[in-house]
Amino acid sequence: MTNGFAGRLLQRRENPRRTSFLELFFDLASIFALTRLSRALLDDVTVAGGIQTLIMLAALWWVWFVTAWSADWFDPRAPLIVVLLLWVMFGGLLMASAVPTAFDSHALVFAVAYVAIHLGRGALLLPALRGHPLQVRSARVAIWFAISGVLWIVGAVVAPAREILWALALLLEYALARLRWPLPWLGRSTWPDLQVNGEHLSERYQQIFIIALGELILIAGVTYSDSGLDRESTLAFALAFVTAVALARLYLVPAGTRLGAAIVAAGPPGSKLALTAGYLHLVMIGGVLATSVAMEMTIDDPGIRDQGQLAVGVIGPALFLTARILLAAAVDSGLPWARLIGVPALIVAGLATWNLPQLVSSAVVAGVLLLIVLVDAMPIPWRVAERADAASRQQG
Repeated sequence: MTNGFAGRLLQRRENPRRTSFLELFFDLASIFALTRLSRALLDDVTVAGGIQTLIMLAALWWVWFVTAWSADWFDPRAPLIVVLLLWVMFGGLLMASAVPTAFDSHALVFAVAYVAIHLGRGALLLPALRGHPLQVRSARVAIWFAISGVLWIVGAVVAPAREILWALALLLEYALARLRWPLPWLGRSTWPDLQVNGEHLSERYQQIFIIALGELILIAGVTYSDSGLDRESTLAFALAFVTAVALARLYLVPAGTRLGAAIVAAGPPGSKLALTAGYLHLVMIGGVLATSVAMEMTIDDPGIRDQGQLAVGVIGPALFLTARILLAAAVDSGLPWARLIGVPALIVAGLATWNLPQLVSSAVVAGVLLLIVLVDAMPIPWRVAERADAASRQQG
């Protein structure tokens, strides 16, 4: 393979990028993965179950995230990249299939599929980039994934240390990305090496978040369809819809549509913002996933009291809001005060409804989210000025 072949694989930074059909096709695996994760959490709404679900979510998110960046760097129409995306998609489906028993009988399936995805990516790209300067970048990433892969495989074999080893592997991988994959003999990547197309990657983040909301609506609809369509279940289903609409509105406004422009305006260092946005989207999607489980439990049995439902019903929106506040701060250098108040308001609402039926607690949480949306949309003079200042900074 020649340097010219490597050049044909790469995207040109100056070219406008729209999400390709293959990338959208790849996202289908994420729909299946999120439904499996919500089912795993629903089956074990405890602290231990929450930690296990978080580990699996972080692993599946890292597969999606690294692939989204790869598709941003490389031309998804190139045959080699098509093979790469299909390879990752199949591996992601294997991981998702193993989710219900990933910490039991199918730990090895989950771990081997995860490691094979990342090492397979390197096996395809390293020969293709031979003679190109970016081959070193791919080599750094592949070597570190080979090192963390040891933790994944050992964790799959040694059951008592599984959660600890897998969590350490994920912490290592997430930290190394922030440190730009340093190696003693190969150095570390520069931000220009990691430069991304801000508009394209921002669009990909929006699409995967919509998929997470879609999972909430899908599960709520299926549960409601099987509930007998009685009055309490109908009200719970309506609350699930209101909650989904509120989360969508809070995601998009403010800064939801300005992330891409902020990344572009920052130039090569904008990759740091894009990486931070990726981490925060993981937290937001985790919040939506927990909210989905809470709404499913409410629709299934609105009248019972369940502290597990209340916990995920409050923690989910609170996690989403916290990450969304941090994203707004990163994009606009400002903090939306209504959402800052909303996080403790959700916690207070949870404590106030601790011994009340699931339907009541879900209604209170949905009411708090809706109130945040309404207050956030009010044309308060200083907020208008803040948004005008943020817009002028991006244009400048």
